[in-house]
Amino acid sequence: MNKRCTWPGEDPLYIRYHDREWGVPVHSDRKLFEFLVLEGAQAGLSWITVLKKRAAYRTAFDNFDFNKVACYNETKIKQLLNNPGIIRNKLKIRSAISNASAFIDVRKEFGTFNKYIWQFVDGKPVQNKFSSMQQIPAKTALAEQISKDLKKRGFNFVGPTIVYAHMQATGMVNDHVVSCFRYKDIKELSQNQYVYNDK
Repeated sequence: MNKRCTWPGEDPLYIRYHDREWGVPVHSDRKLFEFLVLEGAQAGLSWITVLKKRAAYRTAFDNFDFNKVACYNETKIKQLLNNPGIIRNKLKIRSAISNASAFIDVRKEFGTFNKYIWQFVDGKPVQNKFSSMQQIPAKTALAEQISKDLKKRGFNFVGPTIVYAHMQATGMVNDHVVSCFRYKDIKELSQNQYVYNDK
């Protein structure tokens, strides 16, 4: 039986996410935007709450097509606020829409959001070596730097804690504990990654 990080507990959905997604380097702009929306939606809540609503989010937000999300109007916002499948928080919904516009602006400047965000780690995942969950920080100096830059570019719900969670989820950092079977998998996968491979 594979030994894994303790945070997924016994929840099958959480375990699947841990085993297949968490920490895998993401270079797709649409996927990066998806995690930005979901991480923002998580603020004040547990990640498993968001994971359980992920499918509904994909439907509600046009499969996280940032070009479409940026054009959402008040009618669409009302529809989203009445959608029981997602977290019906007006600030978070409006944030997702304004973040889509900021996301597009970053793409105009850098070519891809992927190129922009991965520059903060020089295109290569940070390989941490934590032996216990207690050692893993909620935020880092780098996350604070990225958060500050994102806010300067007009993004909302991108505080350093949310940014660090985003970095963990998208593989910018490998925060699996060293005893977890995914630690080595992610480390090897990261070494074989090439950067800026998707628009």
